[in-house]
Amino acid sequence: MKKLMFYCQHILGMGHLIRSMEIVRGLTDQFQVCFINGGEVIQGFPVPAAVQVVNLPGIKTDREFRELQPVDPHRNLGEVECDRKSQLLQTLEQFQPDVLVVELFPFGRRRFSFELIPLMEAAKERGVRIVSSLRDIVVTKQDQAKHEAKICRLMNQYFDQLLIHGDPNLHPLEDSFSRVKDLDCEVHYTGYVVQKPQSRLTLLDQMALNRTEPMIVVSVGGGRFGHSLLWGMVRAAEWLSERIPHHIQVFAGPFVPDDVFWDLKQAGQDFSNLTIHRYTPNLLAYMQQADLSVNMAGYNTTMNILTTGVRALMLPFTGNDDQEQTMRVRRLEQLGRVQMLKETDVTPERLAQRVQDALLQQPQVIGFDLDGVEKTAMLVRSLFEQSDRASLVAA
Repeated sequence: MKKLMFYCQHILGMGHLIRSMEIVRGLTDQFQVCFINGGEVIQGFPVPAAVQVVNLPGIKTDREFRELQPVDPHRNLGEVECDRKSQLLQTLEQFQPDVLVVELFPFGRRRFSFELIPLMEAAKERGVRIVSSLRDIVVTKQDQAKHEAKICRLMNQYFDQLLIHGDPNLHPLEDSFSRVKDLDCEVHYTGYVVQKPQSRLTLLDQMALNRTEPMIVVSVGGGRFGHSLLWGMVRAAEWLSERIPHHIQVFAGPFVPDDVFWDLKQAGQDFSNLTIHRYTPNLLAYMQQADLSVNMAGYNTTMNILTTGVRALMLPFTGNDDQEQTMRVRRLEQLGRVQMLKETDVTPERLAQRVQDALLQQPQVIGFDLDGVEKTAMLVRSLFEQSDRASLVAA
């Protein structure tokens, strides 16, 4: 069995980790997998039993998405970076992968070049195939031409394959990166990566999903941002309790600051139609059962909406001038699948009215390629099938 090393760095939310782990889940039948997690560890996050996980000393970003900082507040960034680079190279030496998959880089995460360039240099010396794993939309920069030139240089220097986890009928990569034709490596769309339902539910999830009332589920991903949406729904709960029979289930996110979480809990403690938890690994199960999802507009949440058919009100993240989520929601709203929220919509009265209106709407049924996990495994495997055939011909 070939060996695959998968590098993932999440710094603000948890979307990159969720998507990467779902891809890895689909690779375990064909590869022995070592998963490198460079972000904060999430307690209770499901990992396939066959996957070896290496947790590097964690790095995250501040809420303004401006500065990197160690997850451990007692360490300085320079020490952590040095330790991470050494650990990565040591893992490469010990695991000896046949293929290295790097999530997002070089389209993003270039601040992690301090460890990724040495890792890829060492991998290339050993004949390791290198793959870039990329979501459907990438962040644009003020100096886009310079940004794209650097991407092309790095892609053409190090990578054998680019896998775009999207459907060009919804979002072609050219929408956010104009120089796809200048890449020398293989370029493939895999379709979207979607989560599969977990076979086991926690006791907390079983109790919540056994409620008799219809449900509205509220989520903001990791929880480092999206607090205005959480507060809007908590404050709208009293208004909604007199108008709809639904129970509102809120997930504030595993990274939500403690003070924000407990303030939300206190604010909502008198509302019988409201429950607030930090995190569930089974958000998909809630969306399958809910009448409405009110959420931030990250990649994985969007995929959950498309696969479950749930109605959705979606608030895009716009921090750091990031347009990724806005582009995704706007396109789905044009197709009649979801409704977009703006920051002006998250006042309690306005949000409550949007919720009521959304419950009366029937979303359009639209079809996109959702076979991203299966096609990713097939395409990575094809790298070796080509070389195996060439070896047979040469022999």
